[in-house]
Parts: sequence; structure tokens; C-alpha cells
Amino acid sequence: MTRDIWTHWPAREALTHEDLTRPRRLLTWGVRAVFIGMLLWSAFARREMPGWGLALAVLVIVLCAGAAAWFLHTTLERRLWPSLMAWAVLPIAGGAAQGFGFETPAAVLWCTCGMMALERLPLAIAVIAALTSLGAFAVVNDDPWPTTAAVTVGLGLAGYVLRLDAEARGSAQRLLAQERAARAAEAESAALGERARIAREIHDVLAHSLSAQLVHLEAARLLIERDADRDQVLDRVVAARSMAAEGLAETRQALSALRGEMTPIEDFLRELARADGASVAVSGERRALPAEASQAVRRVAQEAMTNVRKHAPGAKVTVCFEYGEREVMLDVADSGGTPGEFAASGAGYGLLGMRERAELLGGSLEAGPEDKGFAVRLRVPG
Repeated sequence: MTRDIWTHWPAREALTHEDLTRPRRLLTWGVRAVFIGMLLWSAFARREMPGWGLALAVLVIVLCAGAAAWFLHTTLERRLWPSLMAWAVLPIAGGAAQGFGFETPAAVLWCTCGMMALERLPLAIAVIAALTSLGAFAVVNDDPWPTTAAVTVGLGLAGYVLRLDAEARGSAQRLLAQERAARAAEAESAALGERARIAREIHDVLAHSLSAQLVHLEAARLLIERDADRDQVLDRVVAARSMAAEGLAETRQALSALRGEMTPIEDFLRELARADGASVAVSGERRALPAEASQAVRRVAQEAMTNVRKHAPGAKVTVCFEYGEREVMLDVADSGGTPGEFAASGAGYGLLGMRERAELLGGSLEAGPEDKGFAVRLRVPG
């Protein structure tokens, strides 16, 4: 809803001087100093003034300064009647000064009152107040009427220009505050997104590592229950220890990847497949991938290889990675085999988590039986 320009107050930001530059602050204080100096000079330059007259002049000046300060304060708080009462003191003091023969202080007070009203009061009230004070100046001014009219109109326009300038500064300050708030919200959102990304990476690394360790520890438990050879049990324990070490290495690698320090994904897949004797085929034009897409491929490959160890140990595994035009594709397929005795170990949420990761990136993950084995297919933009 559009505000009525005749009844609304100037914006609070427009009435403050927090956004003023240092030169502009100095100019403002300089104008005020000149104004006060003119009043003092006009009051005390009259040497024939008796002692009581000097005391009265000082009292009036102090009263006007207090009224002006109170007017600035009440307009900042948008209190209409206190503002009008404080403002009225100034033109009344101007009338008293005119009556005692102080023409210059009276003219300065009336002109200043008109400009202050136009700058800080609601426009409907400000116009009436400005007409009152500037009209008093025009009536008592001794200059020719064209000059008086030009000065009066010019002062009124100057007051309105001050109002427009203050409104413009207020609008600029509000826009700046909104922009800063938007940037802060964007930075906070980015920080939360980065935290979620780091948490997801660490979760996936640990889930893969702990799942692999669980496979070997479960095998060791079964061997112990069957009174198997000590060397067989030791092999499983050593393998679990190796998985723990690999998990730490993968965690460091994930953190390095988040910092942009990634090893080539082809090298990663070949190293991963070498441990299980799998074959790797890479096709397409090699290019740098976004960090999240690269991490998704790595995690899916790890999860797929872990599932092969659990459900089809000794099966022949083929890993195919392809650079598409706008996406990358990873296929991990095994030839099938007899499930191991610890195939039921683990929570079974690995592929579900990988599917959720792929969907977050705008891709897809399909996993299911194929021929005699099992296949995992990942598609992600990259």
C-alpha cells in the first residue's frame, strides 16, 4: 500500500546522520556554527544594550538552542505535538527578537524554522509551518518585494530539497541494510550447505569403512566359533585393521577433495579395483568434474565393491566409467557368486544413501540383479 506523502513522516533513516560522510558532517556543523555565530553577533554587537538586555539575549539564545535540540529529538521519534511545541518556540522567539529591534536574528530564526519544518515534519504540517515562518520573514523584510519573494520561495524550495535529499539517503541506507542482510543470509546458507556437505562426506566415508571392517570382524567371529585355524582368524583381524587404516586415509582424502585437492577419478577407480582384481574401463573425453559429482562417483564405487565382497566374494567385477556430454556414468557389475556367510552383516542402507546423494545432484542410481550377478548404475551431471 502506497503511503500518503502529505501525512507520513520522513523515514527514520532520513532524519539521522549516521550515513553522512565526514566532509558532509563537517559542512553540517559549519552551517550550524555560522547560524549561532550570526545570532550571537547580532545580539552582542549593540553596545548600547543594557546589562539586563544582554542577560535576556543570552537566555533567549539558550532557549532557542534547547528548543531546536528538542525538535530534532521529537521528530526523530515521530511525536507530532511535542515536535510542533518545540518548533513553535523558535518563530515566537523570532517575533520577540523583531520586536526588540534584532532584525537579523529574527530573520535567521524564521528562515531556519521554515526549512527545518519542510525537512522533518509530515508534509501537510510542514507546508503550513513553513508558510507561517517564511511569511513572517517576508512581511518584515525591507528588501524590494521581488527580492523578498525570490528569497522566500528559494528558502522554501531549499527546505523541500533537503527533505528529498534526506529521503534519498534514507532509501539508500535501507537498501544497503537489506543488501547486507541478504548477503549475511546467503553466507549463512552457504555455510550450512558446506557443513551438510562435509557431514555427508564424512558419514559416507565412515559408513563404507565401518561396513568393510564389520565384514571382516564378522568373518573372524564365525571362524572363532568354529575353532578355525589361528592364522585364518588373524588374517581377518589384520584385514579389519587394514580397513580402519584405509578409512582414515579416505577421510583425509574426502577432506582434501572438499578443499579442491582431488586425485584423478580414473586413478582412484583403478586403485580401488586393483585390490579385488576387478577390471576398469574409462571412455569419453577426460575433464575436471565438480567436487560433489566426483565424490558421488567415488562413494558409489566403494559401496558397490563392498557389496561384492559381502554378497559375491570371488566374483568377476567390471567397472565402467564414461564421460558423457553433460553427465558422467558409472557401472559396476559382478558375475554373481555364492553369498558369504557374513552377507547379512551391516544395516543395508549403503545404496539407499548413495541413491539419495545422486538425486540431490539431479542424477539417478539404479541397482538390481542382472544376468547372474548384480549391477549398480550411477548417472550424475558433471
